[in-house]
Amino acid sequence: MTVTVTTFVHATCVALQAGGRRWRGVLLRGPSGAGKSDFALRLVDAGARLVADDQTALFRRGPSLIAAPPGTISGLLEVRGIGIVKVGRPRLLAQVPISLLVDLVPPEKIERMPEPAREELLGTELPVVRLTPFEASASAKLRLALAQIPAA
Repeated sequence: MTVTVTTFVHATCVALQAGGRRWRGVLLRGPSGAGKSDFALRLVDAGARLVADDQTALFRRGPSLIAAPPGTISGLLEVRGIGIVKVGRPRLLAQVPISLLVDLVPPEKIERMPEPAREELLGTELPVVRLTPFEASASAKLRLALAQIPAA
């Protein structure tokens, strides 16, 4: 019998296609007000897919770490100044393998030339980058970081 361990994290998950390949998940982490939902909104507006906003369920499938939305908030995105909005198809994805962890931090916490960082979640080691989500180049930086990771 296979047992699936699911954990919930305070993070927003989006999926992007890197180089025309399959969808790859990015977990946006940070405290309340860090810009997770705002950054996700801009990414979805530019062609990414929303997986989960604010809370993300994580589980293992073979060697992959999979992200999915908790059922009660599936398809919902908090947009400050507007409220909770429903994100429908085609801008929604039910689950995705995670390829990258992104810690959202203020500009003074960004190193100019950071050493590569990795973190283990549910037994899967993933690369970690730090980004300032409100910079105009944040989306481009995220896409560059994702493109540096070999597809699994």
